[in-house]
Amino acid sequence: MFVGAAVCPHPPLLVPEVGTGAAGELDDLRTSCFEAVRLLASTRPDVVVCVGGAPALRRFPDAAVGSLRGLGVHLRAGSGDAGDAAGARDAGDTGGAEGLDGELPLSLTLGAWLLDRYGWEGARRYVALPRELSGDECAALGRVAADRDGMRVGVLAMGDGTAKRSEHAPGYVDHRAGALDQRVADALAHADREWLVRRLDPGDCADLWVAGRQAWQFLAGAAESAPPGADIAAKMHYDAAPYGVGYFVASWLT
Repeated sequence: MFVGAAVCPHPPLLVPEVGTGAAGELDDLRTSCFEAVRLLASTRPDVVVCVGGAPALRRFPDAAVGSLRGLGVHLRAGSGDAGDAAGARDAGDTGGAEGLDGELPLSLTLGAWLLDRYGWEGARRYVALPRELSGDECAALGRVAADRDGMRVGVLAMGDGTAKRSEHAPGYVDHRAGALDQRVADALAHADREWLVRRLDPGDCADLWVAGRQAWQFLAGAAESAPPGADIAAKMHYDAAPYGVGYFVASWLT
């Protein structure tokens, strides 16, 4: 049963240690993400399913960890070692997770970091979704993840909007980007599941370098398992493009 969700982006700069010189520029984004995760935890889920984009479809268990070594920061996220503190320093190993299902991809690593930062001690699962999946396929995976008898399921959906909002963006600039981000923001702000699954076009998202499509569509499917008659209260905490990339932070609560 779906009980709530947090929607957050996954820029590496979300972790202050990654960009110490520019860390303050994302203080509002960071605060919004922390608040969304806090609200998700307030729904008392039995398990949080963290979902994000990655090259291949994979599922990771509680014990999976992610690392930011590739960005020059020796920081590990996740619960690979019993008793690991949030943001534990990494000596180059993965706490045994490599032998289980491998290291978490970036989107899920940032999700794990947010859960660690909050101090989430409950069960967690991770799902990586490739961009080859259709909207219906992503939603179907979300429905399966949330439809667990007797279990309260929360979703942490990690993903960025378009990466072509300005000349400073990774994809330079495409004048379609702002309009698509606005429509995505509207859908997230109103829990418009139908639009996210049926109208958010994979081709447009690929053209505009949208990294969050699969996670948002997974969330839309999962939310179909909300308690009968329950309304989903949606709230947008953050909607901006500080580096020419659309970042959204939202809460869906039952």
